[in-house]
Amino acid sequence: MRIAHITTIALILVALNTNAQTPDDALRNIWFIPGGTARAMGIGGAMGSLGGDITANSINPAGIAVYKTKEVVVSPGFMFNNNSASFRGIQSTSSQNALSYGASGIVLTAQSADESSFTNFGFAFSVNQLASFNNHIHYTGHNDYSSYAEQFVEELARDFASPLAAEQNYIYGSSLAYRTYLIDTATGNGQLTYFGLPSPAGGLNQTYDAKTSGSYNEATLGLAGAMNDKLFIGFSLGIPFVTYRKDEVFTEADASGNTNNNFSSSTFTRNYTSTGVGLNVKLGIIYKPQQNFRFGLSLHSPSFISFTDKIRASMTTNTEGYAGIQSENSDNLNSGNPGETQYTLQTPFKAILSGTYLFSAVADTRKQRGFITADVEYAGYGASKFSSSSNLGAGSDYYTTLNSATNDYLKGNFNIRLGGELKFDPWAFRLGGAYYGSPYRDSQLKASRTQADVGIGYRNHGLFIDLTFIQTFNKDVHFPYRLNDKANTYANVNDSRGNIVLTVGCKI
Repeated sequence: MRIAHITTIALILVALNTNAQTPDDALRNIWFIPGGTARAMGIGGAMGSLGGDITANSINPAGIAVYKTKEVVVSPGFMFNNNSASFRGIQSTSSQNALSYGASGIVLTAQSADESSFTNFGFAFSVNQLASFNNHIHYTGHNDYSSYAEQFVEELARDFASPLAAEQNYIYGSSLAYRTYLIDTATGNGQLTYFGLPSPAGGLNQTYDAKTSGSYNEATLGLAGAMNDKLFIGFSLGIPFVTYRKDEVFTEADASGNTNNNFSSSTFTRNYTSTGVGLNVKLGIIYKPQQNFRFGLSLHSPSFISFTDKIRASMTTNTEGYAGIQSENSDNLNSGNPGETQYTLQTPFKAILSGTYLFSAVADTRKQRGFITADVEYAGYGASKFSSSSNLGAGSDYYTTLNSATNDYLKGNFNIRLGGELKFDPWAFRLGGAYYGSPYRDSQLKASRTQADVGIGYRNHGLFIDLTFIQTFNKDVHFPYRLNDKANTYANVNDSRGNIVLTVGCKI
């Protein structure tokens, strides 16, 4: 499958000789269905107006003021991925399992000591895994249209690079291709040009394999107050901390059967890590006009996350009689050190509007019979921005170009979370779901996240245990490489992700 030119992004990918950021780096840290306790996930994560769950600290901190008692919560989990990918008409599968966790922490409460409008206060400290990056993507296909060698030819041609520059200045990509003779130079009419040894016309067998690990986590401090049990106002300070690792291998092999055409195969390996820590603020209100109804509104500021990325790369190419088997790696060209980039990512602003209807709403929660609740969230994905105190040799307008590319590549969208609970004291049964639409402006890029949840809970004498199974269906696209002078080929990836979350807590 092919897609129209994505010129700016292709240029961004070759804009730095070290480790350039791309709009996909922003997307990884902004487009996900956040995690929570087993109770919250059992109702689709719709905690914007319900409250009374520590997950509210990350969604609408006003929900902390709904608490009347103190509690401690822990939420271990286990996740398993099963992926299928379609690349140029060939189906591939892969899988990976990992431990996970949901919202965990402590909630403290206090009654107002004076005659102010605030009748009680809640304070919460929580740690929540908002997204897990543990995954394995694998696909393979026959390509008679383009070669990944072309990206290196484009880069050197665009920069009018001399052979010495090609050999020394692009040590995480083009220099490896040049040193292993995946690409080489030719002179015609007194002009130096670069060309790739692989011939798409003869057909190439391409295979991409990447294992990723890490997670997007957030530690949150929340403070909320209740005014006459009608209006709840909350504030939270979030500290996102992110770890990400990707080990990827791309292999291209001659499919023509000709053993004398100067190309047999090439393997390009990259090992990439990214760590970051940041800050954000959330404000929220919940209004209860009558006992059965609650309405919520919360605003999330952008997160400002400072990242440090590191990369290593290597390549082995077999050009048969042309140069034989040649290998090179970035450590040999960088004194044994990885390439390192430091930058700041500003994530988009979010707004969440919520509503809850409670059945048999009474003050005694043991006599309540359940509820239905929903969140509608808007996130402006295209407003994500990169910045850095250093231009990293890319020119002062590099981040301006990158941010423009991000805005052209991504768009804002509405996300929906919906759930409900039926109670038969001391048991509760829950169903929920969520839908996150495509973040891409290009309608050809089919992407979405759909989640379905089912859970059960037990509450008695201050002890509660909740168990939820979460099934998420992720549709996305993946580009093995990007080209500027022709249409790009990509894989459609379907990720079926199961997650089991157990929450255990007690009143204190």
